[in-house]
Amino acid sequence: MAFVLRRCFYVLAYLTVFQVCLGSPNTAKKVPLDLYYESLCPYCANFILNELPIIFENGLIDIVDLRLFPWGNARLISNNSFICQHGPNECLFNTIEACAIDAWPNLEDHFPFITCVESQVSEGKYTQWETCFKELGLDPKPVTSCYNGEHGKKLQLKYAALTAALKPPHRYVPWVVVAGEPLLEDYENFVSYICKAYKGPPPSACKKASFASVLRGKIDHYHPVSYTEQTAKMQFLVNIWSSIASWTDQMI
Repeated sequence: MAFVLRRCFYVLAYLTVFQVCLGSPNTAKKVPLDLYYESLCPYCANFILNELPIIFENGLIDIVDLRLFPWGNARLISNNSFICQHGPNECLFNTIEACAIDAWPNLEDHFPFITCVESQVSEGKYTQWETCFKELGLDPKPVTSCYNGEHGKKLQLKYAALTAALKPPHRYVPWVVVAGEPLLEDYENFVSYICKAYKGPPPSACKKASFASVLRGKIDHYHPVSYTEQTAKMQFLVNIWSSIASWTDQMI
């Protein structure tokens, strides 16, 4: 018995040393990446189709928790109804994409579907969005029953509340938030912010992010956005005041 106990002790000691040599497993939390958007905003579609997919490259997905909020600049007009910036079709597609997130909570399931729908919509193929079900091998029933019923509206009201709770409030879309901090008009450099916020060993994507951010900053100074109605009005007033001030200066 003593021999067995000694052997067990040596095995445990060996395993402890082995774990110390290897290092403890990575326990760093994933960095939250939140996108507040609306389905018919061309700038949102461009971001979803051409920018966001980079998170699936070079190990970045292992450190990112992407969440999508399809509401954007829509407005509640009563407790149970709302209007959308780009009209009724946008409300429909916002609801469809909210239903997809609800039906398939895993990012690997709903993100390809939303990307497919945004691709069809951005090309003006509104009536062909349902081909995405067949293209991706997805059962359409959970989504169609959702957006045709009350559950779809409840999901939109949920996203309305989550968007309204933003601090500071969003001023336009796409509105990108990394680790609780809005990136404002620097949203296309979101990878750099993710890498800075991550506390664990960086993936290979982070080693390239710094250079890519600097390069983009030099060649791309315009980050297109779709303003909320309130922000657009404020900007309009600022522009008028600026024009009046400029005209007054010329008259003096």
